[in-house]
Amino acid sequence: MTGHSGSGGDAAFLELTGSGTASAAPDVVRVRAGVRCDAADVSSALADAGSRAQALAQAARDHGVADADLRTTGTGVHPRHDREGVAVVGYTAYQSLSVTVRDPALVGSLVEAFAGAAGNALTIDHIGLELADSAPLLTQAREAAFADALGKAQQYAALAGRTLGKVARLSDVERGGTQPRFAMMAAGKAADLSVELGENSVTATVAVRWEWT
Repeated sequence: MTGHSGSGGDAAFLELTGSGTASAAPDVVRVRAGVRCDAADVSSALADAGSRAQALAQAARDHGVADADLRTTGTGVHPRHDREGVAVVGYTAYQSLSVTVRDPALVGSLVEAFAGAAGNALTIDHIGLELADSAPLLTQAREAAFADALGKAQQYAALAGRTLGKVARLSDVERGGTQPRFAMMAAGKAADLSVELGENSVTATVAVRWEWT
């Protein structure tokens, strides 16, 4: 809290910060999946990775994922060497896919389908829980932050025997978000994968200056 008088006489100000948070369950899950395939030659490794990646994409479509929510994010091949790192003993091809799942309840069964499609070549690099649109949460957080600052200002004005006037200045200080919690059970079948949605939270902080007399 800061307060000061203007140079012209009776003008005085009270400045306070307020914070507010709004939360909601995430409604979008982003999965980074892929395949890694070993073979004795480059073409075989690439062909195996390509076919398994296509099977991943089809499994996603079979679970209602739209083509617009499927994106290949990487593909390549590299040699594998012997223990001495000298002789080439084969090649490893990889292909990765970003999948946006708009029904979080489908994640477990989708990953199980991925395992069936890709077998032991499957990789799951990331599962991220997000909100498709965080703007409404930010609006709520800002409203809560202003209400927090106003409540403090009204209290201090009453304690000081002053009258709170109009807002002279208002500014965003910061805002941020917290990632939801999730757990992935690696042991056992892919069906053992468990995702706890938790909540995404958006926090806003505002600085407000009021006139007071």
